[in-house]
Amino acid sequence: MRGPSAPAPVYARRALLVAAATLGALVASSAFRSATGVLMEPIESEFGWTRATTAGAVSLNLVLFGCIAPFAAALLERYGPRRVVTIALVVVALASAATTAITSPWHLWVLWGLVIGAATGSTALVLGAIVANRWFVARRGLITGVFSGASATGQLLFLPAIAATSEWAGWRYAALIVAGLALLTALAMGALVRDRPQDVGLIPYGAVPGSSEAEAVPPPTVSPVRAALSVLRSASHRWTFWALMLTFFVCGWSTNGLVQTHFIPAAHDHGMPATTAAGLLALVGIFDLIGTIASGWLTDRVDPRLLLLAYYGVRGLSLFTIHSLLAPGVEPGMWVFIIFYGLDWVATVPPTIALCRSHFGLSHSGIVFGWTFAAHMIGAGLGASYAGWVRTVDGSYRTAWTTAAVLCIAAAFVCLSIPRDPAPPVQAAPASPSPAPDTRDAEELTFT
Repeated sequence: MRGPSAPAPVYARRALLVAAATLGALVASSAFRSATGVLMEPIESEFGWTRATTAGAVSLNLVLFGCIAPFAAALLERYGPRRVVTIALVVVALASAATTAITSPWHLWVLWGLVIGAATGSTALVLGAIVANRWFVARRGLITGVFSGASATGQLLFLPAIAATSEWAGWRYAALIVAGLALLTALAMGALVRDRPQDVGLIPYGAVPGSSEAEAVPPPTVSPVRAALSVLRSASHRWTFWALMLTFFVCGWSTNGLVQTHFIPAAHDHGMPATTAAGLLALVGIFDLIGTIASGWLTDRVDPRLLLLAYYGVRGLSLFTIHSLLAPGVEPGMWVFIIFYGLDWVATVPPTIALCRSHFGLSHSGIVFGWTFAAHMIGAGLGASYAGWVRTVDGSYRTAWTTAAVLCIAAAFVCLSIPRDPAPPVQAAPASPSPAPDTRDAEELTFT
């Protein structure tokens, strides 16, 4: 075991190894969640279930995936990523394997919706934020950008294989592939990841030996639920928290809710084949990976507020144009939209995490981002429902595109309302007044 005086290359190698294993968990988690969309149709065909039945299970999955994020962040802070993520991945594997024996709709709701939704929520973007906070000081924004691009990567790498297996061998074999992948990822997390660099005698990459950033802070003793609610109570007194919640709500509305859910049917309304539209959406995923990594690099160098201003502004302007660009074929203007929208897809994540960190402190930033991510997924759900309602009433998505564009422009201006110089982090009040110092309360919200 090496002490804090170990040379920098040792810090870098071990930090990058942990980052690679974490990236694998995030990529695999994305594949698990997106696999449900591939398996819906064959399951409906076999059992004669309606789309409402299968879609309801998927909706429950998404809601839990988002709303569990702040509590998952507190769980990760208390028990560590290695233990929590390994257990979550084993649960995903067991649940996915169990779907091969389903016979009733409630089995699907429990396994897909409840169990896999909650388990993958523990491997959401809050995992990447906490690992980046613990293992990196230098290049923290870049690493966050790489983690954020894992969602698109997971879909690109595994969805074609899952879809092909489902078509050729049946959906049960595809579900077993997901189960096997989850188990392999769990083994990698258990073997390669440690909760903190100090656990192996190192310090975070880029930290100065002897500095406060190099010191290990003991894990909190408070329950994860209490920790998440305490951070929410203290953070909610600041406008910055609500600004981040509002803007990330719009991010979810305009990406997962609108484009990811409705781009293919909207393009089909204009005569474009579904396979062509799906290919364009896959290209969005490719450019998303590039854009998010670049956004992480920029976050280390540029005011995050200005980055968010640009991202939401460009996204809003692009959404104003999409209705006129949709056609039976792929027009040149559509290529411009795909490139710019793809680069901007989740480029908002690294600067949002950076603002959580700078305004609420390193120890609270993971849970604050968890609440922000919950707002993102709520926005996604409402955006998807609103767009579907607009299409039903108007017979067109034009109003849905325009609404999302206006929300993005408004979000861009909200970003400017975030103070440039953050105030000192808000400390949560003690759980109960006491005339004598209470060391338990002092530790409750001390996270690393």
